[in-house]
Amino acid sequence: MNHKTVIVKIGTSSLTDDSGKLDPEALQTHAEALTRLKQAGTRVVLVSSGAVAAGFHELGLTHRPCSLAEKQASAAIGQGHLVQRYREAFATHGEICAQVLLTRSDFDHRIRFLNALHTLQLLLERDIIPVINENDSVAGDEIRWGDNDILAALVAGLLQADWLLFVTDTDGLYTANPLDHPQAEKIRRIPPFHGSMPAQVDNSKSRLGSGGMRSKLIAARKASRAGIRVYIGTAGKTPGWMLDAVKGRGSGTYMDAEPRRSSRKEQWIAAHSRPRGHLKVDDGAAQALVERGKSLLPCGVVEVGGDFEAGEIVEVAGPDGTLGRGVARFSAPLLRRVKGWSTREISRLIPNHPEEVIHRNDWVSFRGEAPSTNRSPQEASR
Repeated sequence: MNHKTVIVKIGTSSLTDDSGKLDPEALQTHAEALTRLKQAGTRVVLVSSGAVAAGFHELGLTHRPCSLAEKQASAAIGQGHLVQRYREAFATHGEICAQVLLTRSDFDHRIRFLNALHTLQLLLERDIIPVINENDSVAGDEIRWGDNDILAALVAGLLQADWLLFVTDTDGLYTANPLDHPQAEKIRRIPPFHGSMPAQVDNSKSRLGSGGMRSKLIAARKASRAGIRVYIGTAGKTPGWMLDAVKGRGSGTYMDAEPRRSSRKEQWIAAHSRPRGHLKVDDGAAQALVERGKSLLPCGVVEVGGDFEAGEIVEVAGPDGTLGRGVARFSAPLLRRVKGWSTREISRLIPNHPEEVIHRNDWVSFRGEAPSTNRSPQEASR
């Protein structure tokens, strides 16, 4: 168990009472389980929902916030309240926690990605438990009331964690909602998979949370592809239940991990960042990238999509489909101008410009894998 890193994501439904307010007893129970896990020699990071739930009553609302402004205002009140509750709960066990607020865009930019990594690493080195939440009070389209499933998967990949635990109000994944279908069967273990989601997985949601089981499965798949083992289940009745879960003795659902990528840079390119554009290359360039480990040159590019800058991620497809992702060294406007050109022609036009569109050190091949679903068509073309 020593030196393992475990990310624990706790959903809103596991933190609140029937009225939707934070439940101090539930929060204390989670803090005790997290402390047991940490004191067993594990580096523990908590990704917690509940900021909006902690604030909307004080905002004077009697119902779940509907508008973006209501959600953001509720989060602005609730974030401080939530972390204070955690500080008090952990203090009873002699532990210190620190609040870390992130947005989805923090994972899109390499420098901010590394800044988040260094902050979390230092906290863990100093024996402090990071409590991470999405920065809902400033987030735009990425705000999801009570749902931090994808954020937890991204943090797990960022830290190259060993485990990601999802604490929910349902003890694992079922073939249907067990409340409506008593004959539903629990799915004990899920192997890594690509392509479409298994059709039999239920997508029901709690009244207060927004994640749903399908959301957790999407996040679990993202973590699995980063080489992280995943567990989905309810909080156990004993303080040592998290420790039991990472030892394979949990009663919920496990997802196996794929082989881990060799570096954080590869993980960032492949799974954490969202492509800002897409390229189509000819057959020769496709073979050079995938089979011979070569860089992509402008002469092999036949189509440029999106409005990306040099240094941003682009997805690359060949005649037979998606090949992988890489860091572009050309902006989209420049590449549209010089695609198909030889390096000699480009050097005459722009002296000292890098000759590679994507250098082989900044490339990750999917090699037949289904690419991670981190973008919408609008995102890739903006």
